[in-house]
Amino acid sequence: MDTHKAKRVEIIIEAPMERRLTQALEGAGVTGFTVLPVLGGSGRSGRWSREGQIGRSGMVAVICLIRPDRLDDLLDAAFEVVETHIGVVSVTDTEVLRAERF
Repeated sequence: MDTHKAKRVEIIIEAPMERRLTQALEGAGVTGFTVLPVLGGSGRSGRWSREGQIGRSGMVAVICLIRPDRLDDLLDAAFEVVETHIGVVSVTDTEVLRAERF
């Protein structure tokens, strides 16, 4: 089976910023993403957990799979939101089976 090169971008951001981030991504031409809750972790500020929190506090992970030639536009849009908030952006090389979907 043939695979096609793509980029996987994962953005961890405060849950209240999810809508602003996804709107920025859509504005940059991103047509698909997945949003997952983040249950806890550890960073510069130490360990944290979503346990016992009410509402949309905590963090979410927004995951995008895109063609490599679209990466810069996505990163520019994401950085506009992440730069002033708690957040991490990572980019990895990946391969997909149906290139026409990305």
